[in-house]
Amino acid sequence: MPVRAEELSEPAAPSPPPGLVTVGLFDQRPGYRVNRPRGADSWLFTWTTGGRGRLTQGASRAVAGAGDLVVLGPGVPHRYGVEPGAGHWAFWWVHCRARPAWAAWLRPCALADGVYAAAGPARGTEGNAARIETAFRRMLADARWTGDGPPPRPAEPADGEIAVAHGTAARELALCSLEEIVLLVTAGADRHRTDTDARIRRAESLITADPGAPHTVRSLAEAVSLSPSRFAHLFTEQLGLSPMRALRDARLRHAARLLEATELPVERVAAASGFASAFHFNRVFRQRYGRPPGAYRTGSPNGAGEAGEWS
Repeated sequence: MPVRAEELSEPAAPSPPPGLVTVGLFDQRPGYRVNRPRGADSWLFTWTTGGRGRLTQGASRAVAGAGDLVVLGPGVPHRYGVEPGAGHWAFWWVHCRARPAWAAWLRPCALADGVYAAAGPARGTEGNAARIETAFRRMLADARWTGDGPPPRPAEPADGEIAVAHGTAARELALCSLEEIVLLVTAGADRHRTDTDARIRRAESLITADPGAPHTVRSLAEAVSLSPSRFAHLFTEQLGLSPMRALRDARLRHAARLLEATELPVERVAAASGFASAFHFNRVFRQRYGRPPGAYRTGSPNGAGEAGEWS
């Protein structure tokens, strides 16, 4: 019986350490495959610019074409490569530890087994694809910054080019570019859901846009022209959680981001995120992230860490 090339076993491939940010640009030909029987310790982000790739994680599979973002979460066996029958697969890729705030943006794109797939702006909003390409090039340059002088200017990347952000400044700049990419690709995914009432999507957007605002069930219901009882029922039925639970989750994500990106005292982070009581904020933050806000900011291994948001 003949055996096809894609059915042959391949050796296990290592993945970059999770504490680094590794970014690269590949244009691979048929036969290219990567196999990680134990998954990876870091997250893998791929954005396809040409050809087609196939990514399988657990029992979930995604086929990526130009403009598609496919993300593989850590800890689940995966393999990926050029889609059988495709002439090549050109794609940007990033291995890193994802920022907790990205969970909400990727959630509408979730498949199963830690796989997220979004049709990119090359198939939708004009102009965003070029901006994403620019962000990847900037990320490649920023990953090489030593911290002395200005970061390198983005240049035309070569096939197979890889950069590793070792320093804190380089790593954070690179993650900022990746955050822009995730936002640009996933921004339309939530708006284009057809299984959710437009008024509920609007209320969810109001919460996400300003989680620190004094939202209530009544104020959100009035904003979308529904009675409070009807609004609460629809919101819970369609999104699987109550409006106030969604608001608390959004406030915790916002607080986590402020802790990551600013030096604001914990009390001010709590207030800016909509928590009236610092004591209550500390308690619910620890419940969500496995460690108190101060330990979360310093990276103390006193709990679940960032991965807990995604698992």
